[in-house]
Amino acid sequence: MISIEQITPELTWHLRRDVLYPSMKLFEMEMDEDTYGMHFGAFNDVKLAGVVSLFQTGTDFQFRKLAVDPEFQHKGIGRSLLNYITDHAQKNGGTRIWCNARDTATGFYLKDGFVLTGEKYSKNGFNYEIMEKTLTPSSDH
Repeated sequence: MISIEQITPELTWHLRRDVLYPSMKLFEMEMDEDTYGMHFGAFNDVKLAGVVSLFQTGTDFQFRKLAVDPEFQHKGIGRSLLNYITDHAQKNGGTRIWCNARDTATGFYLKDGFVLTGEKYSKNGFNYEIMEKTLTPSSDH
């Protein structure tokens, strides 16, 4: 069974590196913004199976570094994390959730109602496109 909990930024670094940047060093996974964000982990029993970091600016929520352990990919963990942070954003007055999606992941986000913005760029050998989803803030916050 999967449970999602808020975690410290440091707990995200191993999966960030192993899944997204395998050629980089662990210490390179820290982002300056980490201290301002919220970080969530999906646990399969006690094993950390997926991570994501969420950053709020007003009613805008950006998520970064969504990574799922290869052993647990294609089992709904990424979707569970995405649903969890989307719900969190809505409960906290969010009107938009967005990310810089790798071109290899746009299909995953399209299935969840995200749209391509046409804003593309390349960084560190990866191609990205900004994707976003409009939210209706829930009234129970």
